[in-house]
Amino acid sequence: MAEKSFKYVIIGGGVAAGYAAREFSKQGVKPGELAIISKEAVAPYERPALSKAYLFPESPARLPGFHVCVGSGGERLLPEWYTEKGIELILSTEIVKADLSSKTLTSAAGANFKYNVLIIATGSTVIRLSDFGVQGADSKNIFYLREIEDADKLIEAIKAKKNGKAVIVGGGYIGLELAAVMQINNYDVTMVFPEPWCMPRLFTPEIAAFYEGYYAKKGIKIIKGTVAVGFDSNSNGEVTSVKSKDGRSLDADIVVVGVGARPLTSLFKGQVEEDKGGIKTDAFFKTSISNVYAVGDVVTFPMKMYNDVRRVEHVDHARKSAEQAVKAIFASGDGKTIDEYDYLPFFYSRSFDLSWQFYGDNVGDAVLFGDSDPASPKPKFGSYWIKDGKIVGTFLEGGTPDENKAIAKAARLQPAIPSVDELAKVGLAFACKI
Repeated sequence: MAEKSFKYVIIGGGVAAGYAAREFSKQGVKPGELAIISKEAVAPYERPALSKAYLFPESPARLPGFHVCVGSGGERLLPEWYTEKGIELILSTEIVKADLSSKTLTSAAGANFKYNVLIIATGSTVIRLSDFGVQGADSKNIFYLREIEDADKLIEAIKAKKNGKAVIVGGGYIGLELAAVMQINNYDVTMVFPEPWCMPRLFTPEIAAFYEGYYAKKGIKIIKGTVAVGFDSNSNGEVTSVKSKDGRSLDADIVVVGVGARPLTSLFKGQVEEDKGGIKTDAFFKTSISNVYAVGDVVTFPMKMYNDVRRVEHVDHARKSAEQAVKAIFASGDGKTIDEYDYLPFFYSRSFDLSWQFYGDNVGDAVLFGDSDPASPKPKFGSYWIKDGKIVGTFLEGGTPDENKAIAKAARLQPAIPSVDELAKVGLAFACKI
């Protein structure tokens, strides 16, 4: 097949690719210099919409409404935008081989793509129960959510099994957001997860108790401390029940699984340095190979604030790392320097009428404040994490934009606190005065 050559190639067509493309345009990329190669069939879009508004029964989000960069309040980049800028969008194209020494990518169809500079933005893929050999895990109507195609299949099933029973396997981000959206679709929802409380990597038991209580009020059943070990199906191969390790059998018309993700790095194994499960980069997202950069979920990078290296799976980091890498590429070409990436970890979620934000590091002692009663008409509460007498992490449910900015500032500045008791009493006002 014909070979195509570009000055710059982005492999991957997710959030990071879209934000990188916008930054390339800002930096003055010339028509024909940049290509984005994506196995998805659509231009880059804001992935978080898939577990939220895309699945709503009324006024759902649909493309082109949530193409990047609307998720951060920026311009929406429609497919025509790429054409106007002379950026080649090569869609429905899976790269199966990457030879970094010859600067060549090869697609499943046998096409070769040459580059001078490569940005790896391959993101993550979901962990599947079939990876662990779970019996019946390939039954119909067991869904995972990563790409728009996954969401479209789930929507079809929601309509086909109207008002049915849904079992959500997993108690993390996807589990909580999907449990909410299935309940909004009038499904009888049960969540199953092995941990003692939901979102254990981020939530304290006290924070989790609020969300579990709120979900219970909405009629969602939560089964903790066990895992799905098998699935029964009918003669059509459709799932009918979930079997748990503790001996339960849960009726299910639809199962949605959210048990984590893993970075897509296998194409580059043995060719670039890795660390902590990701591709190792510097503070400009340059890998161990000088003309190869990596951004988003796949990257293990220096976390300047904590004098540590980490890998972060979140849309905020995908956007910001992509912009940083492109700025670095152009600065290096011009013989200039830019500031090192100085990332403040940020996570957020929205479900039902709830909306929380978290900034910083959830280490040390947690100090809860505010009204965390799930029965409150308008609950509003938060937490500080204190280490060595300083605030290192902040969390707020139900905050206004200004209040969320205040907790972000507190996590960034890490102020010393008067005392834990005083902080618990003063609560949010402490961050707002900084």
